[in-house]
Amino acid sequence: MDRAEDLRRRISLLTEVGLALSSETNPRDLVERILQAAMELTRADGGTVYAVGADRLRFEIIHNQSMGIHSGVSGIRPVPLPDVQLRFSDGTENHASVVAHCVLTGATVNIPDAYDAPGFDFAGTRAFDARNGYRTTSVLVVPMRDHEGVITGALQLINARDAGGGSVPFSDGDQDLVESLASQAATARTKHQLIEDQRQLFESFIQLIATAIDEKSPYTGGHCRRVPELTMMLAEAATRNPRGGIAGFAMDDRDRYELRIAAWLHDCGKITTPEWVMDKATKLSAIHDRIELVATRFAAAAAQDPLQAAQLADDLAFLRRSNTGGEFMRPEDQARVRAIATRSWTALDGSMQPLLTADEVDNLCIAKGTLLPREREIINHHIVATIKMLESLPFPRQLKRVPEFAGGHHERMDGKGYPKGLHRAQMSVQARVMGIADIFEALTAGDRPYKKAMALSQALAILGRMKLDGHIDPDLFDVFVRERVWLDYAKRFLREEQLDEVDLARIPGFLP
Repeated sequence: MDRAEDLRRRISLLTEVGLALSSETNPRDLVERILQAAMELTRADGGTVYAVGADRLRFEIIHNQSMGIHSGVSGIRPVPLPDVQLRFSDGTENHASVVAHCVLTGATVNIPDAYDAPGFDFAGTRAFDARNGYRTTSVLVVPMRDHEGVITGALQLINARDAGGGSVPFSDGDQDLVESLASQAATARTKHQLIEDQRQLFESFIQLIATAIDEKSPYTGGHCRRVPELTMMLAEAATRNPRGGIAGFAMDDRDRYELRIAAWLHDCGKITTPEWVMDKATKLSAIHDRIELVATRFAAAAAQDPLQAAQLADDLAFLRRSNTGGEFMRPEDQARVRAIATRSWTALDGSMQPLLTADEVDNLCIAKGTLLPREREIINHHIVATIKMLESLPFPRQLKRVPEFAGGHHERMDGKGYPKGLHRAQMSVQARVMGIADIFEALTAGDRPYKKAMALSQALAILGRMKLDGHIDPDLFDVFVRERVWLDYAKRFLREEQLDEVDLARIPGFLP
């Protein structure tokens, strides 16, 4: 190979490395490519990359062409060699090791012959050579120094070869090239580490928000952690069965990450919701449960009119049952509450007062759950706050859809949801997935103060009716049931007593 051809070869290799630096997303693969380029540029037979750890160097990648060694590469077994100590147990530095000396001093070491290298201990190398019929001759060790000057590892090459395949020393030109490549490898690895650190910090902040909601209301903190799990379970099932209205739905790793982030943030607006509404365990709850104030009045009324004591006791027991809330309150029970409110008792000041105030009547007559319409609006506002909060954040390109995914989980397929009244065609599949996950988690949650943990069969029946009512996506509901996403979730998160027998043929809106 003439000089011009060799120059073209080197330029081509350096161009490949430059392209890899801008396109490779796996830091291990990138460092390996740089090691290979260094070996090709110098015609080295072997190469090793070390990573700096706590007072030691870890073998990260080892290549040796003539011996067929390729360890530490992505997907291949780890390097079966012990770490190299930077310092001994007494704290003294290990300058006997050429690679440790390189990292400790930050200086390149270029040795023409390892068997004639005063000051360095190559006993281990000699033993390796003897066992394997090899001869280590030239050695070049270069510190991997990143853009801030921090040494993050070392790149070592052995046995540079001439055109005939014989071992020769590494030239000054070789050394310059390898020092440049080692610096690029260190900088690339540091860049990826910084990105990973930022990712972990970002995710920690997200979990911090969920924890804040958990601390604010222990009844929704579990929800914030469970919905992401169920969301991903259903989304993965949908990618395996992309039929009907979800035909063509697919996700790559970036899509999965984006959806998971959105699921973690889907209720972040609840941090603005007042605790007295979020934690309203009974219909008369405020700062405390006002049913005991009602009981005090009834006791006073019974003392004032002993003939009515039995009736008052029965009415109070009825009001206590009504106070707990539930899925549905019958109109006749609401009428009984209003009838009780027409009766009076004599207050301490001698005035006649109703047994129930107007506000207590309104609360006790709540048909479903424990919230009044105005309180429900306060709860519902959390999704508006969620969207506003998320849209104010400068999400990077790969997370741009987080506000839409997270902000759509209270929309309905028929356009009757909130806050935007979107129809199915206006929503992403991911937002529709999150809607089902949010509902099913809420139905089966066992940590809510206003309801008991719901059995699987009951929750699926309610979800089926919501499909028929145009509330949830019909195709995703079918995937949810057919692929038994509900069962996988139940085994991980529900209580044993909730796992009742489920007859798929009896689920409304589902055809087995």
